[in-house]
Amino acid sequence: MTNMSDGGGAELPSGAAAGAESAVALEALGVAVSAGVPVVLWGSPGTGKTSAVVALAEALGWPVEVVIGSIREPSDFAGLPVVDGGTVRLAAPAWAQRLAEAQHGLLFLDELTTAPPAVQAAMLRIVLERVVGDIQLPPQVRVVAAANPPGEAADGWDLAPPLANRLVHLDWTIDAKQVAQGMAAGFPQPSFLLPEGPPDPTYRSVAKSAVAGFLQARPELVLQVPTSVTAASRGWPSPRSWESVATLLGACEAAKAPPEVLETLVVGAVGEGPGIEFLSWLADSDLPAPEAVLEAPGEFVLPSRSDRAFAVLTAVVSLAVARGDEESWSAAWIVVGRAAEAAPDVAALVARKLARHRPEGAALPVQITQLLPVLRAAGLL
Repeated sequence: MTNMSDGGGAELPSGAAAGAESAVALEALGVAVSAGVPVVLWGSPGTGKTSAVVALAEALGWPVEVVIGSIREPSDFAGLPVVDGGTVRLAAPAWAQRLAEAQHGLLFLDELTTAPPAVQAAMLRIVLERVVGDIQLPPQVRVVAAANPPGEAADGWDLAPPLANRLVHLDWTIDAKQVAQGMAAGFPQPSFLLPEGPPDPTYRSVAKSAVAGFLQARPELVLQVPTSVTAASRGWPSPRSWESVATLLGACEAAKAPPEVLETLVVGAVGEGPGIEFLSWLADSDLPAPEAVLEAPGEFVLPSRSDRAFAVLTAVVSLAVARGDEESWSAAWIVVGRAAEAAPDVAALVARKLARHRPEGAALPVQITQLLPVLRAAGLL
């Protein structure tokens, strides 16, 4: 780990451009937080990052705990060893106990780039697993961080690649009009938040199929660790960050967020190059909606390209499994049966998943008999 190199901050947009970028970043923050994906806001000191986080917490009705890494020790995150009844436990700090008792809230890791390497390492389990000492924070505790860009952090450090890869990176631009309105009447709140209650697994299941189809077409993008320290401190492709892309894609669909919000989140998770390539693939893939396929499975036509065939078949089966009803399950078998002749390897893969999730009382479809040679050839029987 090296100290940040000197250099000025990026030139900020002005006028309408700044307002538009600021609004998109705010909406992206809302989607990421409500979806449970850790996010970091990159911006100059004093640009309203903390105010935005507080406004988001107010919109959700959640408490906020602000933790500044530069004034903390690793034990403040990993836990302080305490002898208790002849055993040693890792006692969590008061802020973690308050969040655990509240059962929900925002953990705001402010001034992240002022945290030294040892403190950043101690934050890893918190960001990914929500574990502080011996306390497991509830799922409704979400992590938001803020960081200053190189040249603007006081005695700053680059983000360690393992920590950077656990976060979605959003550029926080300043908008003079928004600041003035915020000071006068309160800072704006995100509009595109997921509804309360258990998340609908359908959206994420279908989104994971789309990401899987893209990675089948571009396997070299599954993992690309940047060679420069600066690039490794932002978003880059890994299985973990592609998993975040799937979650965010499903969340944007569920929240009906506009395309520019999705673009901001995807690029923030895996970097600009891979992110734009994925979004272009998604726009050009012209995949049929899995809901429509299940409504008329006898009319399904398998796409000729292997990546698109993989994406649509896995999406249809994932949707049927997520629904869990006999009608969807049987319709998915019809789709798999129609695909078996042209794409036997993919059909065998999704057939195995479908067979494992047979609804109670569902009759065995005739397509299973048709697929027996394919399943045996694939070593699945």
